[in-house]
Amino acid sequence: MTRFGTQTIWAGLEPVHLDTNRLQYLFESKSKGACFSVVSGQRKQTSISVLGMKRSNIITIALSSLPPPRLLPPAIYSMDGSVLDREDVQRLQALTPTEEELCLIHEAKAQNPHSTLAPAECCLLALGEIPHLSSRLQLWAFTLDYDSLEREIAEPLFNLKLAMEQLVASQTFRYVLATVLAIGNFLNGCKARGFELSYLGKLSQVRDTHSRQPLLHHVCALLLQLYPQSSDLYSDITSVTKAGKCDYSLVKSNLAHLEAMCKASWEQLKVLDKAEEKRKGGKVVKKRSAGGEDQALEGALRHRLPKILKECEDRLKVLRAVHRRVINRFHSFLLFLGYSRAMVRGTTAEDFCRTISNFSLEFRSVRQNILSQNEREKHKSGAESLRPNTPAAQRKLQASQTQENDEHHRLEEVLRTPEATPRLDGTLPRSRRRMNDTGGPSSRGLKW
Repeated sequence: MTRFGTQTIWAGLEPVHLDTNRLQYLFESKSKGACFSVVSGQRKQTSISVLGMKRSNIITIALSSLPPPRLLPPAIYSMDGSVLDREDVQRLQALTPTEEELCLIHEAKAQNPHSTLAPAECCLLALGEIPHLSSRLQLWAFTLDYDSLEREIAEPLFNLKLAMEQLVASQTFRYVLATVLAIGNFLNGCKARGFELSYLGKLSQVRDTHSRQPLLHHVCALLLQLYPQSSDLYSDITSVTKAGKCDYSLVKSNLAHLEAMCKASWEQLKVLDKAEEKRKGGKVVKKRSAGGEDQALEGALRHRLPKILKECEDRLKVLRAVHRRVINRFHSFLLFLGYSRAMVRGTTAEDFCRTISNFSLEFRSVRQNILSQNEREKHKSGAESLRPNTPAAQRKLQASQTQENDEHHRLEEVLRTPEATPRLDGTLPRSRRRMNDTGGPSSRGLKW
């Protein structure tokens, strides 16, 4: 008994009536000495293998993750993503047969027509029958990879744009610049209007001569004293940290490579169009083993690829404009920070963002240490005030005893001082007394 029922699937199948005579005719053994059973027959046949051991092993390993070779041509013609995914397309690109390999396979097949091919040779022969296989796979890979390739370019640009906006909006960043500028002008004895932001990374290297604390420690302490509402800076500029991890020279080269790939895809599509026109206009029509499906699949491929490539081309134009504007905005941002034009040309976005990110991380760490130290000192002073042997506790105890003695003396003075004239308090009710009758009841007058 299972959750699917009390019987197996085989018990519920309907009987099928077969034409046994036709099956016997189709599958009869034509050799007298050989006896072959369709269900359990075992005839060992030698397989043809012309590839090297390393190449054959690579193909065999790839075939374990691919559909059967006979299903590969229809899927490649139609770019069917339900049959082949991106990893499968990448494997097929590595399995693309060369002309030399195909010639060896055809020669071996012609010399041994009754022998079967090994799995690796059979796969290469099936792939070799697809015209312009490399162009088809490259087109397919481009359409599958375009979104991710575009994202690799767009995300760093978006992070750089947000980084500039966060730095402009951060009030703590302005507090830091003003404090460092004031300290630097005092120590150097000058009146500079600004400084290069790369000097922020050197604040932890300069130490005072008394406590040997770094200059960054004093900057954080001064900020907590002057601007208690300031933040840790690191949490305000998260996009700066992300932008510091990008390589914008690589972003530029990736954009150029993506444009070249799009242009090459158009050329490959033209090659496929010409090949299709030649095949339709030729006198020899290749026999199709898929039952006439190749032409329909080719038509679907032709209708879809131009539209996809046109959309990619338009998106690339927008991406190129975004890249140009973001980089120009970054150069303007450096000018806003006081950089000269020569310094702007020599400053890369990743170096600038990495410098600010590293400084903000050190700033947060030092600030947190100062806050923790202040908290410990506060708790320590509070605990000391509760101990009886500490000077603070003794002073507090003496003050409280003096106050109690003064109150005791005032109370004694009040009790010792007599009141000169008794005064009646009119706010209290008087007690009424009944006059005593001295004569008794016999003293009342009686009438006789």
